[in-house]
Amino acid sequence: MTHTYNITGMTCSGCVAKVKSALLMLGDVTAAEVQLNTPQATITMQRHIDLQTLQNALHKAGNYNITEDFYAGAMTHTAAEPSKTWLQTYKPLLLVFGFITGIALLTAYNGDKIVGHIAMNNFMAGFFLVFAFFKMLDLRGFADSYSSYDLLARRWHGYGFIYPFAELALGIAYLLHWQPLYTNIATIIVMGFSSIGVINSVVNKRKIQCACLGAVFNLPMSTITIIEDLLMVAMAVMGVGSEW
Repeated sequence: MTHTYNITGMTCSGCVAKVKSALLMLGDVTAAEVQLNTPQATITMQRHIDLQTLQNALHKAGNYNITEDFYAGAMTHTAAEPSKTWLQTYKPLLLVFGFITGIALLTAYNGDKIVGHIAMNNFMAGFFLVFAFFKMLDLRGFADSYSSYDLLARRWHGYGFIYPFAELALGIAYLLHWQPLYTNIATIIVMGFSSIGVINSVVNKRKIQCACLGAVFNLPMSTITIIEDLLMVAMAVMGVGSEW
């Protein structure tokens, strides 16, 4: 069943991300669409959740209030929208990976063959630069989403603002081939730690938004996110091995 509610207290896209994350943390909520222009939340749930439970969830996220939408005379009940296919859901992420992979391979081609270590280095540079870019499009929105699952950002919200710049720095370091050993070690630490929160959320089947592409795209947290983080860790480990 799907219900529509009015939300007050939202002032920016970061608030939208907070409200959405708070709603998705409720066990019976399967989907939540929150909009700022017309401050409302359309919530799809397995069984009806009383208004007080929803309000309690939002109070944990901030000074937000939720009320039934009486504009049409009663709370809106609509049929659940058809769920997206796996390809439709992850299309933005797959396109980004496809472009980065293609550019990495082309720039590693020396006219005779593709040089493996150069391709890997260029892929990692592209990965961090592109993903940092998307996060910086809405820095506050990313920080709010990231704090819903990252172990450090959950305790220190400011880390969510720092993380995109850490990715940017790593991307520049790979692009310039600066201190490859230390750059790879830093990647192992940053991405390895980040993957812990991701794995914890997926294992516990928390229905939250993945912040890998910032707050611009609505991507669910899933095994794909784990693969994304651990792939970078694996590449960095290979890079460290090649330096020793």
